[in-house]
Amino acid sequence: MIQRIQTIYLLIAAAISGGLIFIVSLWIDGEGNEVVAMDESSYFGAFVASALLSLVAIFIYNNRKLQTVINRLNILLNLILLGVFVYRSLTMSGETAVSEKGIGMLLPIISIVFLVLANRAIRRDEQLVKSADRFR
Repeated sequence: MIQRIQTIYLLIAAAISGGLIFIVSLWIDGEGNEVVAMDESSYFGAFVASALLSLVAIFIYNNRKLQTVINRLNILLNLILLGVFVYRSLTMSGETAVSEKGIGMLLPIISIVFLVLANRAIRRDEQLVKSADRFR
């Protein structure tokens, strides 16, 4: 399980979605307060769900097809979260609600990159197993 590269990718994606949300800010509001994901319950829930999906995908390493499906759901969840961030940052006018965008808005993009890399590694494993079955 841990010796596979997709496990490392999934652990990194889980750490980004589950760990960095406590450290980096999503944005800084008009009063100068940093807004982290814990302040907004919907964002916090989406990040935690993404981290849990990554961890679940790690522990179902025997079923590679289901692991790929769970990773695709996780990518979809991160894309929705990214879309909400983009929508929120584009619809807020000037200095009223959002003053500065934080690095936290990029966390779904980084997580998507590692989930895509994990899916590619899972696909390589599946092709390797199929080619080994052909030789039998």
